[in-house]
Formats: sequence, structure tokens, C-alpha cells
Amino acid sequence: MSEVRLTVEPRTEFGKGAARRTRRAGKIPAVLYGHGVDPQHLSLPALEFARVIRENGQNAVITLDVAGSDGTQLALTKAVTVHPLKNYIEHVDLLAVKRGEKVVVDVPVVVTGQAGPGTLTTQELDTIQVEAETTKLPEQLEVSVDGAAAGAQITAADVSLPEGVTLVTAPETLLVAVSESPSEAAMEASVDAEGAGVVEDKPEATE
Repeated sequence: MSEVRLTVEPRTEFGKGAARRTRRAGKIPAVLYGHGVDPQHLSLPALEFARVIRENGQNAVITLDVAGSDGTQLALTKAVTVHPLKNYIEHVDLLAVKRGEKVVVDVPVVVTGQAGPGTLTTQELDTIQVEAETTKLPEQLEVSVDGAAAGAQITAADVSLPEGVTLVTAPETLLVAVSESPSEAAMEASVDAEGAGVVEDKPEATE
């Protein structure tokens, strides 16, 4: 897992108005939690933080260099709130961690390969939970369906984990299922069945 460094600033103003001013200044309001200390309110550089998430994923270990304070703090991104319409980051929750400490995180699962002819691959879960040291968190985990026949299933227990990484998700949890592709006739029948209960509105009588 990559480690990156960000220079951040403490926040002394709170509330919606202060948050808007922070964002207008090209920064993201954030709160750092963890290790039994009081939450620390910070401002993150918006462009740099977005690049960290884009290039390294949400489980990147971030070294926070807080302006005006001594030393640095390691952190993981716990939650990112994105504006539903304008697609910018509104707020970030950070989790304070220590080097060598074990944490539980959600890791993306990527399906690779091509299943056998006449099959349909369905991914039931996009992530699984694992536990590992902060500096050994995997960016993603891959499962292969290459050549898989209809009826094949991949569960959390089937995922190959790097050394030092432990599965937290229940082993029997279904991640990927390979089924027989529906025939064209079956798909047409499904469409006909869906429309069978539709009743067209009758035009209102004119007076």
C-alpha cells in the first residue's frame, strides 16, 4: 500500500458557513478521529487529496503534516462525503493510526478473466473486509473467472490474500456467480411478461 504525505491546516471555524468558506478556498473540511484523543478539525488541500484517492485508493496511508504543530500523524480515510449533484468532495473523516497497528478496512474486489462460452458473470459484492497492518493494506484483491463454467461460484474464502492479511468477511459470502446466459427466447418472454400487466390509460371523454 502506498504512503503519501499531505500538508494540512487546523480549522478553528465550524458550521455550514465556515465549511463553505473552506471549500471556496480550495480546501476540504475534515475531522481526524482515533486513539482516544479529541477529534481534530482540519482543512485538506482539495486537489491533492482527490489525487491521493484517485491514484492510491481510499486505503492509502496518509502522513498528515499539520501546519503549526510538531511531528506528523498517520491516517486512513474512513469516509468521503461527495456532493450528489456537483460531484465535489464535501467532507472527509480520517482515522488516526500508528505504524504497525492492525486495522480492518474494505478492499475492492476486481474480477478478471473470461468465463466459459454461453455464461453470464455476476459480481455480488464489490468489496470484502480484511485486517492487516496499516502499511500492508492491499489496494485491491483479484479473483479470476477465466474459463469458469455455468454454476461456478467464488466466495470470500476463495480470495488469495497477501501475507499478513486476514479475512474478516464471512468466508461463505458469495462474491461472484457464473450462470448460464439466458437465451434470446427467454429474454423476449421476460420482456413480454413484464409488460403483461400494463394497462394503457384511456383518453378522457370530452364534454
